[in-house]
Amino acid sequence: MATALARLWAQLGGAILFYTILPLPRGWVPQFEGIAALAPWVGVGLGVGLAGVDWALETLGLTALFRSALVVGLWLGLTGGLHLDGAMDTADGLAVQDRDRRLAVMADSHSGAFGVMVAIAILGLKTLALAELTVGRPGGILLAALWGRWGQVVAIARYPYLKATGKGAFHKPHLRLPWALLGGLGASLLTGALWGWLWPDQMALALGVWGGGLALAILVGAWFQRRLGGHTGDTYGATVEWTEVLVLIWAAVLAKLL
Repeated sequence: MATALARLWAQLGGAILFYTILPLPRGWVPQFEGIAALAPWVGVGLGVGLAGVDWALETLGLTALFRSALVVGLWLGLTGGLHLDGAMDTADGLAVQDRDRRLAVMADSHSGAFGVMVAIAILGLKTLALAELTVGRPGGILLAALWGRWGQVVAIARYPYLKATGKGAFHKPHLRLPWALLGGLGASLLTGALWGWLWPDQMALALGVWGGGLALAILVGAWFQRRLGGHTGDTYGATVEWTEVLVLIWAAVLAKLL
């Protein structure tokens, strides 16, 4: 048991280093094998931090739109642009009509026009959707960050990796199923339950965002699989970003309807 907990602790440190720009305290030795399963928990941590910043900015009297822009900017900064870079490279690759050249284009470090447009769309849609989410903002932020990363785990587990090497190639061999998927689902259930417990009048919204986020996390990765025939490290990042965008949009729409 002690060995298992020590390994889990080391993997959590590796996940924090890999998925964020946050440093580890001295003495926390990271392990990078198997970190993908902990990505949803990293999302929970990011969501809690971002929601806290949003609350602090609200106490200063800042408008919802201004707060949303700052939160989205911090969101991007804390991840080091890792996932957005993947979304941009994926967009450039999908813009190529020749399927045989797509992976080569995605591997190119230079951003093309489609990648830049997608980055603008992602950041803009996140900001505007969050600005519209005047009810349930903390829960929406948490579930968006969580489901985006759980969708990545689903993509790693279900679909082939298209390259022999790459920044995402090491995830698949070390993914332990079904525990990797169940851990993220457990995190989502805890998050949804906490949302409903803290704000009982938002229970229907919490359930709706939870269920919609689950579906979107699965469908986004499936869409990239359909277009490319598999996944790469870039499409893992694109899955995170587009799932986050769609969950925030879904939350904003649902908040208006309920």
